[in-house]
Amino acid sequence: MTYTWLYAVAPADTGAPPPGTPGGVAGEHPRTVGAGGLLAVVGSVPDPDFDAEALQRRLRDPQWLEPAVRAHHRVVSATAGRALPVRFGTVYRDDDRVRALLTAHADAFRTALARVADRTEWGVKVHLDKARLDEARANADPAAATGTGGPPDDDRPGTAYLLRRRAARDRDTRELSDAAARARQVHLALTGLADHSTEHPPQPPEATGVRDPMLLNGAYLVHRSREAGFARAVRGLREQHAPVLRLELTGPWPPYSFVDLPTGDGAP
Repeated sequence: MTYTWLYAVAPADTGAPPPGTPGGVAGEHPRTVGAGGLLAVVGSVPDPDFDAEALQRRLRDPQWLEPAVRAHHRVVSATAGRALPVRFGTVYRDDDRVRALLTAHADAFRTALARVADRTEWGVKVHLDKARLDEARANADPAAATGTGGPPDDDRPGTAYLLRRRAARDRDTRELSDAAARARQVHLALTGLADHSTEHPPQPPEATGVRDPMLLNGAYLVHRSREAGFARAVRGLREQHAPVLRLELTGPWPPYSFVDLPTGDGAP
Protein backbone atom coordinates (compact mmCIF):
# COMPACT_ATOMS: atom_id res chain seq x y z
CA MET A 1 0.00 0.00 0.00
CA THR A 2 1.13 3.55 -0.71
CA TYR A 3 0.16 7.05 0.34
CA THR A 4 0.16 10.15 -1.85
CA TRP A 5 2.69 12.89 -1.11
CA LEU A 6 1.64 16.29 -2.45
CA TYR A 7 4.34 18.58 -3.91
CA ALA A 8 2.55 21.29 -5.87
CA VAL A 9 -0.70 22.36 -7.55
CA ALA A 10 -0.69 23.64 -11.12
CA PRO A 11 -3.09 24.57 -13.93
CA ALA A 12 -4.49 21.64 -15.90
CA ASP A 13 -2.50 22.53 -19.03
CA THR A 14 0.84 22.31 -17.23
CA GLY A 15 1.38 18.69 -18.24
CA ALA A 16 3.10 15.84 -16.47
CA PRO A 17 6.51 16.32 -14.83
CA PRO A 18 9.22 15.88 -17.47
CA PRO A 19 11.25 12.64 -17.49
CA GLY A 20 14.25 14.43 -15.99
CA THR A 21 12.36 15.59 -12.91
CA PRO A 22 14.35 14.59 -9.80
CA GLY A 23 13.10 11.77 -7.61
CA GLY A 24 10.85 12.63 -4.71
CA VAL A 25 11.15 12.17 -0.96
CA ALA A 26 10.99 8.37 -1.29
CA GLY A 27 12.98 8.27 -4.53
CA GLU A 28 9.75 7.94 -6.50
CA HIS A 29 9.16 9.58 -9.89
CA PRO A 30 6.66 12.44 -9.53
CA ARG A 31 3.40 12.23 -11.45
CA THR A 32 0.14 14.18 -11.63
CA VAL A 33 -3.44 13.78 -10.44
CA GLY A 34 -6.11 15.94 -12.08
CA ALA A 35 -9.50 17.33 -10.99
CA GLY A 36 -11.38 20.61 -11.04
CA GLY A 37 -9.35 21.95 -13.96
CA LEU A 38 -6.16 21.58 -11.93
CA LEU A 39 -3.23 19.20 -11.61
CA ALA A 40 -1.57 18.09 -8.41
CA VAL A 41 2.08 17.04 -8.64
CA VAL A 42 2.34 14.02 -6.36
CA GLY A 43 4.41 10.98 -5.56
CA SER A 44 3.57 7.52 -4.23
CA VAL A 45 5.33 6.87 -0.92
CA PRO A 46 5.34 3.54 0.97
CA ASP A 47 2.80 2.97 3.74
CA PRO A 48 5.17 1.71 6.47
CA ASP A 49 7.43 4.76 6.19
CA PHE A 50 4.84 7.51 5.75
CA ASP A 51 1.82 6.76 7.90
CA ALA A 52 1.10 9.43 10.51
CA GLU A 53 3.21 7.90 13.28
CA ALA A 54 6.17 7.03 11.06
CA LEU A 55 6.15 10.47 9.41
CA GLN A 56 6.23 12.22 12.78
CA ARG A 57 9.28 10.16 13.75
CA ARG A 58 10.98 11.03 10.48
CA LEU A 59 10.28 14.73 10.90
CA ARG A 60 12.29 14.58 14.14
CA ASP A 61 15.21 12.79 12.46
CA PRO A 62 17.70 15.32 10.99
CA GLN A 63 19.47 12.63 8.95
CA TRP A 64 16.24 11.89 7.08
CA LEU A 65 14.77 15.37 7.17
CA GLU A 66 17.50 17.35 5.39
CA PRO A 67 17.74 15.19 2.23
CA ALA A 68 13.95 14.80 2.16
CA VAL A 69 13.42 18.58 2.28
CA ARG A 70 15.94 18.96 -0.53
CA ALA A 71 14.14 16.31 -2.60
CA HIS A 72 10.78 18.01 -2.03
CA HIS A 73 12.28 21.35 -3.07
CA ARG A 74 13.83 19.88 -6.24
CA VAL A 75 10.48 18.51 -7.38
CA VAL A 76 8.73 21.81 -6.61
CA SER A 77 11.46 23.75 -8.41
CA ALA A 78 11.05 21.57 -11.51
CA THR A 79 7.42 22.69 -11.71
CA ALA A 80 8.00 26.30 -10.60
CA GLY A 81 6.80 29.19 -12.69
CA ARG A 82 3.20 28.10 -12.93
CA ALA A 83 2.76 25.92 -9.85
CA LEU A 84 1.91 26.49 -6.20
CA PRO A 85 4.42 24.86 -3.85
CA VAL A 86 2.81 22.80 -1.10
CA ARG A 87 4.08 22.63 2.47
CA PHE A 88 6.58 19.84 3.10
CA GLY A 89 5.02 16.79 4.76
CA THR A 90 1.54 17.02 3.19
CA VAL A 91 0.41 13.41 2.73
CA TYR A 92 -2.95 11.89 1.70
CA ARG A 93 -4.36 8.41 1.96
CA ASP A 94 -4.69 8.08 -1.81
CA ASP A 95 -5.14 9.92 -5.09
CA ASP A 96 -8.89 10.18 -4.60
CA ARG A 97 -8.35 12.35 -1.51
CA VAL A 98 -6.16 14.65 -3.59
CA ARG A 99 -8.81 14.86 -6.32
CA ALA A 100 -11.40 15.76 -3.68
CA LEU A 101 -9.09 18.50 -2.41
CA LEU A 102 -8.66 19.99 -5.88
CA THR A 103 -12.40 19.91 -6.54
CA ALA A 104 -13.44 21.38 -3.19
CA HIS A 105 -10.93 24.25 -3.27
CA ALA A 106 -10.59 24.89 -7.00
CA ASP A 107 -11.44 28.59 -6.72
CA ALA A 108 -8.92 29.18 -3.93
CA PHE A 109 -6.22 27.39 -5.91
CA ARG A 110 -6.93 29.43 -9.06
CA THR A 111 -6.78 32.68 -7.10
CA ALA A 112 -3.44 31.67 -5.61
CA LEU A 113 -2.12 30.61 -9.01
CA ALA A 114 -3.00 33.99 -10.51
CA ARG A 115 -1.23 35.71 -7.62
CA VAL A 116 2.12 33.96 -8.19
CA ALA A 117 1.99 33.44 -11.96
CA ASP A 118 5.35 34.25 -13.59
CA ARG A 119 6.71 35.36 -10.22
CA THR A 120 9.46 34.01 -8.02
CA GLU A 121 10.46 34.48 -4.43
CA TRP A 122 13.65 36.27 -3.44
CA GLY A 123 15.06 36.36 0.06
CA VAL A 124 17.05 39.20 1.61
CA LYS A 125 18.74 38.76 4.97
CA VAL A 126 20.28 41.79 6.65
CA HIS A 127 22.85 41.58 9.45
CA LEU A 128 24.65 44.21 11.43
CA ASP A 129 28.19 44.20 9.96
CA LYS A 130 30.05 44.57 13.24
CA ALA A 131 33.54 43.79 11.89
CA ARG A 132 33.40 46.37 9.09
CA LEU A 133 31.80 48.92 11.39
CA ASP A 134 34.59 48.48 13.95
CA GLU A 135 37.17 48.73 11.17
CA ALA A 136 35.64 51.95 9.87
CA ARG A 137 35.55 53.39 13.37
CA ALA A 138 39.19 52.44 13.96
CA ASN A 139 40.25 54.11 10.73
CA ALA A 140 38.36 57.25 11.69
CA ASP A 141 39.66 57.36 15.28
CA PRO A 142 42.82 55.24 15.87
CA ALA A 143 43.20 56.48 19.44
CA ALA A 144 39.73 55.25 20.40
CA ALA A 145 40.40 51.90 18.78
CA THR A 146 43.68 51.33 20.64
CA GLY A 147 42.51 52.74 23.94
CA THR A 148 45.21 55.47 23.99
CA GLY A 149 44.86 57.84 26.93
CA GLY A 150 43.21 55.42 29.38
CA PRO A 151 44.31 52.73 31.85
CA PRO A 152 44.69 49.09 30.73
CA ASP A 153 41.51 47.10 31.30
CA ASP A 154 43.15 44.53 33.56
CA ASP A 155 45.58 46.68 35.56
CA ARG A 156 43.66 49.81 36.55
CA PRO A 157 39.92 49.09 36.73
CA GLY A 158 39.05 52.57 37.96
CA THR A 159 36.63 55.32 37.13
CA ALA A 160 38.12 56.06 33.69
CA TYR A 161 37.83 52.39 32.71
CA LEU A 162 34.21 52.22 33.82
CA LEU A 163 33.41 55.38 31.90
CA ARG A 164 34.99 53.92 28.76
CA ARG A 165 32.96 50.74 29.17
CA ARG A 166 29.76 52.70 29.60
CA ALA A 167 30.57 54.82 26.55
CA ALA A 168 31.24 51.67 24.52
CA ARG A 169 27.91 50.14 25.58
CA ASP A 170 26.08 53.34 24.71
CA ARG A 171 27.82 53.44 21.35
CA ASP A 172 26.86 49.81 20.62
CA THR A 173 23.25 50.54 21.54
CA ARG A 174 23.16 53.55 19.20
CA GLU A 175 24.77 51.54 16.40
CA LEU A 176 22.27 48.71 16.75
CA SER A 177 19.36 51.15 16.77
CA ASP A 178 20.71 52.90 13.67
CA ALA A 179 21.26 49.52 11.94
CA ALA A 180 17.69 48.43 12.72
CA ALA A 181 16.35 51.67 11.24
CA ARG A 182 18.46 51.12 8.14
CA ALA A 183 17.18 47.54 7.80
CA ARG A 184 13.63 48.92 7.91
CA GLN A 185 14.53 51.29 5.08
CA VAL A 186 15.89 48.34 3.08
CA HIS A 187 12.67 46.39 3.54
CA LEU A 188 10.48 49.33 2.54
CA ALA A 189 12.59 50.00 -0.57
CA LEU A 190 12.42 46.36 -1.70
CA THR A 191 8.72 46.10 -0.90
CA GLY A 192 8.17 48.93 -3.36
CA LEU A 193 9.81 46.84 -6.09
CA ALA A 194 7.95 43.60 -5.35
CA ASP A 195 4.37 42.50 -5.94
CA HIS A 196 4.16 41.23 -2.38
CA SER A 197 6.52 41.02 0.58
CA THR A 198 6.62 39.44 4.00
CA GLU A 199 8.98 39.22 6.94
CA HIS A 200 10.00 36.00 8.65
CA PRO A 201 11.34 36.01 12.20
CA PRO A 202 15.09 36.78 12.30
CA GLN A 203 17.15 33.62 12.63
CA PRO A 204 19.39 33.20 15.69
CA PRO A 205 23.18 32.81 15.37
CA GLU A 206 22.86 29.08 16.09
CA ALA A 207 20.87 28.65 12.87
CA THR A 208 22.95 30.92 10.63
CA GLY A 209 26.46 30.48 12.00
CA VAL A 210 26.74 34.30 11.98
CA ARG A 211 27.43 36.03 15.30
CA ASP A 212 26.15 39.43 14.20
CA PRO A 213 22.42 39.97 14.86
CA MET A 214 20.02 39.47 11.96
CA LEU A 215 17.90 42.58 11.53
CA LEU A 216 15.76 41.52 8.56
CA ASN A 217 14.67 38.18 7.13
CA GLY A 218 12.55 39.35 4.23
CA ALA A 219 10.86 37.53 1.35
CA TYR A 220 9.76 39.28 -1.85
CA LEU A 221 7.53 38.08 -4.67
CA VAL A 222 8.95 39.50 -7.89
CA HIS A 223 7.74 39.23 -11.49
CA ARG A 224 10.30 37.54 -13.72
CA SER A 225 10.54 40.65 -15.90
CA ARG A 226 11.74 42.64 -12.87
CA GLU A 227 14.20 40.17 -11.34
CA ALA A 228 17.30 41.85 -12.76
CA GLY A 229 16.16 45.24 -11.50
CA PHE A 230 15.43 43.81 -8.08
CA ALA A 231 18.93 42.33 -7.85
CA ARG A 232 20.45 45.68 -8.89
CA ALA A 233 18.44 47.42 -6.19
CA VAL A 234 19.80 45.03 -3.56
CA ARG A 235 23.35 45.75 -4.73
CA GLY A 236 22.68 49.47 -4.53
CA LEU A 237 21.25 49.19 -1.01
CA ARG A 238 24.25 47.07 0.00
CA GLU A 239 26.58 49.90 -1.06
CA GLN A 240 24.35 52.59 0.42
CA HIS A 241 24.29 51.04 3.88
CA ALA A 242 27.90 49.84 4.09
CA PRO A 243 29.67 49.43 6.43
CA VAL A 244 26.73 49.29 8.84
CA LEU A 245 24.74 46.50 7.17
CA ARG A 246 25.56 43.29 5.35
CA LEU A 247 22.89 42.22 2.82
CA GLU A 248 22.51 38.67 1.51
CA LEU A 249 20.33 38.02 -1.54
CA THR A 250 19.07 34.49 -2.30
CA GLY A 251 16.80 33.21 -5.04
CA PRO A 252 14.96 32.76 -7.19
CA TRP A 253 12.85 30.30 -5.22
CA PRO A 254 9.36 28.88 -5.66
CA PRO A 255 6.98 31.25 -3.87
CA TYR A 256 6.78 29.29 -0.61
CA SER A 257 6.24 32.40 1.52
CA PHE A 258 3.27 33.60 -0.52
CA VAL A 259 1.14 30.47 -0.71
CA ASP A 260 -1.28 29.49 2.03
CA LEU A 261 -3.21 26.60 0.55
CA PRO A 262 -6.13 24.63 1.96
CA THR A 263 -4.95 21.07 2.49
CA GLY A 264 -8.21 19.49 3.56
CA ASP A 265 -8.44 16.33 5.63
CA GLY A 266 -6.86 13.45 3.83
CA ALA A 267 -3.73 12.66 5.78
CA PRO A 268 -3.10 9.07 6.77
